[in-house]
Amino acid sequence: MLNGAPKAGYFTRTSPAGDTELRPKLSITNTPLGRFRVVALLEGFSYVALLGVTMPLKYMADMPMPNKVAGMAHGVLSVVYVLFLLHAASAQKWSAIKSLIAFVASLVPLGAFALEWKLRDEVAADADPEG
Repeated sequence: MLNGAPKAGYFTRTSPAGDTELRPKLSITNTPLGRFRVVALLEGFSYVALLGVTMPLKYMADMPMPNKVAGMAHGVLSVVYVLFLLHAASAQKWSAIKSLIAFVASLVPLGAFALEWKLRDEVAADADPEG
């Protein structure tokens, strides 16, 4: 049985047998790494939309406006990506090489998705109440 209130980011759950256990809240945005992972996915989707949808519309269908809108959204998300990368790298105490790899992943089409896939283990480790 646990004494007192659960620590931030966790809740207590009582089983039918009466045992109480500490469990992480199911929000990915509880940690800097989780928030970076969300931004990485958004930035990756914006990059794919820009290259795969709006660029063909601009050059094949002579429709430049969707490209302007998607380009602006992607630019803003790229800046947010770098800011969240710096926060997550600092919080996780990443090496300069790992941080550089995470930055380069944002420049490569589909790189943000590969990075997010690799970061799942770190996010799961952050959710461990023992760690």
